[in-house]
Amino acid sequence: MKKPVVYFFHLLSSFFLFSLPLYTASPQSADTLKREAFLEQLQQYNRPHPRPDQRTRNVFSSFERLSFRDSTWEAWQQRTGELPPDFDTLPSLPFLPDPLILNEGDRPTRVESMDQWHEKRAWIKEQVKLLLSGTFPDPPENLTSEILSEHHEGEIRVQTILLTFGSHEKARLTLEVFTPPGKGPHPVFMSQWNHRGWVQIAVRRGYMGVIYAGADVFDETIHYQEVYPGYDWSALMTRAWGAQRAVDYLHTLPEVDKDRIALTGHSRNAKLSILAAAFDPRITALISSSGGTGGEIPYRYTDERHENESIDFLNSIRPQWFHPRLRFFNGREHKLPIDQNSLMALIAPNSLLLSSSIREAGGGDPWAIEQQFESLKKVYDFLGVPEKLGLRFRDGKHAVAARDIEGYIDWLDIQFGRSDKNWENRRYYTYDFTRWKDNRNQLHNSPKQPHTLASLIKNGRTMDPPDFLAWQKEVREALSWTLGVQPEGIAASPIENLSSKSDYLDLLLDRPTVDNGFRRNIAPYNALGDYQHGALYLPEQVQTDYGREKNTKIPVVIYLHKYTNTGFGREMNEFIEGCLAKGMGVLTMDLLGYGSRIEEGTEFYDRYPDWSKMGKMVKDTRDAVRALEQLTFIDKSNIYLAGYALGGTVALITAALEDRAAGVAVASAFTPLREAGPEMEGIKAFSHLYGLVPRWGLFLDQPSAMPVDFPEMLGALLPRPLMVISPELDRHADLDAINTTLANLEKLSDQVGAEYKGMQYIPGGFIRFSKSSQNEMIEWIYQQTKNSNE
Repeated sequence: MKKPVVYFFHLLSSFFLFSLPLYTASPQSADTLKREAFLEQLQQYNRPHPRPDQRTRNVFSSFERLSFRDSTWEAWQQRTGELPPDFDTLPSLPFLPDPLILNEGDRPTRVESMDQWHEKRAWIKEQVKLLLSGTFPDPPENLTSEILSEHHEGEIRVQTILLTFGSHEKARLTLEVFTPPGKGPHPVFMSQWNHRGWVQIAVRRGYMGVIYAGADVFDETIHYQEVYPGYDWSALMTRAWGAQRAVDYLHTLPEVDKDRIALTGHSRNAKLSILAAAFDPRITALISSSGGTGGEIPYRYTDERHENESIDFLNSIRPQWFHPRLRFFNGREHKLPIDQNSLMALIAPNSLLLSSSIREAGGGDPWAIEQQFESLKKVYDFLGVPEKLGLRFRDGKHAVAARDIEGYIDWLDIQFGRSDKNWENRRYYTYDFTRWKDNRNQLHNSPKQPHTLASLIKNGRTMDPPDFLAWQKEVREALSWTLGVQPEGIAASPIENLSSKSDYLDLLLDRPTVDNGFRRNIAPYNALGDYQHGALYLPEQVQTDYGREKNTKIPVVIYLHKYTNTGFGREMNEFIEGCLAKGMGVLTMDLLGYGSRIEEGTEFYDRYPDWSKMGKMVKDTRDAVRALEQLTFIDKSNIYLAGYALGGTVALITAALEDRAAGVAVASAFTPLREAGPEMEGIKAFSHLYGLVPRWGLFLDQPSAMPVDFPEMLGALLPRPLMVISPELDRHADLDAINTTLANLEKLSDQVGAEYKGMQYIPGGFIRFSKSSQNEMIEWIYQQTKNSNE
C-alpha cells in the first residue's frame, strides 16, 4: 500500500493579516569597529568588480542545502519516509485548475460569494505550503531596527538599516533605503539587493526605494532555516519571508504610503516575490519579471515539449528552490491540484503585472503566460478590479533594460493613481474557440461519416489497391476539410541561390550551430511558401558548389520544432549534427505563431477566417518539400519529414496529404483523439488550447463522429515508411491506443498486399525527446534512405 503524503497545514493567522506588531528603533550601536567591518562587507558586495584577492562569487552558493535538516533529496526522503501520493486517486486536470472552482474534480462548485472565495484562498494557501513553499513562521513580534549609516546624495537620503528579530545572531536583515525629499507619504519600490539599478530609476521617478539582502549577491535569509528549524520552508520562501520583514519595517515609517508598497524581482527573484506577495496583502503591487517556471508560466505548460524549464529540470539543478514534494509531480503535472495561476490568485485584489520576453529561450513563453493571464483575469473580474491585472511583453532575451524598468514604473504610476494614462495589455495569442465558432456559418458541410481505420480492419475484407486508394482519397478530403479553406495564391520564386551571410533571424534568435557541417540560409522570397525564412544544414562532403561537379545527391530531413516560442529547441543542435554525420541534410524553419513568426500568428483568424493555423503550417511544410526538390544536390526521392510534439503532428498531417514526402518519423506527436479520455487534453488541445484545428472542436461532445483522426492519417501514409516514438509515460497520449493503431496499420498493409514499413520505439520515462530517441530516429531515417537506393 502506498503511504499517503503527510499534509502540513500552517495557515496565516488573522493576527498576521490584520494587525501590526509593535517595533522599536534602537540607537546606533556603540561598537564602531563592528559596524565598520560590516559596512566594509557591504561595500564588497556592491563592488562591480571583485578585488583580485577575492574568490569568484558563486551565484548559487546561497542554495547549498535542500533544507535545514536535509542536504539532498535522498536525505529528505530517508528522514521523512514520504512516498508519492496515490496518483490513481488524484483527479486529472490537463488544463489549468480554475481558482474560482471549489473541489475541482469532485462535484465542483463555482465560487459565487466572498465567503466561498475566502474558503478557496485558504485551501490554495495550504496546497502552496504543501507543494511549493513549505511551512514558515509567523511574523516576529520583536523586530528592531538600527541605522548603520546615513548620508545624502543631493536631496535623496540614503540609509543602511539593520533589522533584527530575536536573540539568534543570524535573525537579521539588511536594507538600503532611499528616501526622496519631502514629508511624503511616498510610494515604495522594493526589490532584492542585486536590483539596485532598478531602484535607482524608481527613486528618480519619486518613489522611496528599498533593497534587501535576499539575493545571490548578498543573502542573509539563507540562515533563516537555522533560526527557525521547526519549519520545512524552501530557499525561495526564506527570501520571500525576508521581503515581508522589510515591509514590517516600512510600516513603522510615517513617510511611507502604506497603501502603495510595490515589490518586484527578475528571474528567481520574481519567483520569490510572488510568494511574498501571495502571503502578505500589505504588498499592494507585484511585478513578476521573467520568472519563468515558478513565475509567470504554469507548471502544466513546462514539460519538455514547450521548451520551458520543467519541474524535473528545476528540481534537479535547483532542488532548494521549491519543496521536495513538488518532485513527485515530475511528468505528472496534470495531477497537481494547483498551479501558478492558483498561487498568483492569492495576490488578488492587489495589483499584479506579468512581464516577460516573447522570445526568451527556456522561460519566455508568451502563449503559456497568456494562459495564466486569462485564468487570473477571471479572478480579478470576480473581485471587481480587472484594471489591477496587467500584462507586458518585451522582445529580446532574458535580461531587461532601462526601457523595461521605466515601463514597470509607468504601470505602477497608473495603479497608484499617479498617472491617468491607460494601460494596454498587448496580447499575441488572442484566439478563442467560442468566438471563432460564433463567427462561422459555413460549418454544416462537414463530412457525413468518420473514416475510422479500426472499423475498416474489423470488416475483415481484403481490399484491392484501387479500393484502398479510393479510401485514402476520402481520408485526405476529410482531413483537408478539417484544416479549412486554403486561400488561392501564387507560388514563391524558385531558389536562385543559398546564402552563407547572416540574416535578421541570426540577430533575433539563437539558431542551431553545428561543428560537422555548414548552414545556408534560404531567402524569404525564395520557395518556402509566403515569404518564409529557412535554414538548410549540409554535411561537409557537399562541396561549396553543392555537389554539381560530382553529381552528389543527398537525402534531407525537414525537421519541425515542438511548442517552443523561440522557434528552435535545445535538442536541435545535436539532432542536426547527428543527421549530418550520416550524410543527410536538415532543413529547419519556424512554424506559424512561433519563433520569428509569433506576431504573424496573432491576427491569423481575422485575416484568414475560413482557414486554420494547422492548415497554414502544413502548407508551409509542403512548400518546403517542393523547394528542396529544386536543388540539384538533393535526392528528391529521399525527402523525409520529422518532428517532436507539435512538429511531429505537423509532419504526420503533411505526409498524409503530400506524396512527395518519402517517409515520416515523429516523437510524442499524437494520440487517437476519439479515445482520448478526460485526463488528456485530447481534441481541446487542437481546437481550444492552441487554436490549431478549430473544426475538430465541433466534435468535442461526440468525438466518435470525427470524420478523420490520427489512425486514418497514418493509413493515408501507407505504404511509405513510418517511425513512431511514443514514451511509456507520456501524459498526453494513450499508449495502448497508439499500439492498437500501429497494429491495425500492419493489418491494413497485409490486406492491400503492401509491405509494412513501420517501426515503433517506446522509451521509458515521461514525454521528452532524449538523445537516445534522437539517435534511434536518425538511424532509422538513414536506413530508409539506404534501402531506397539499393
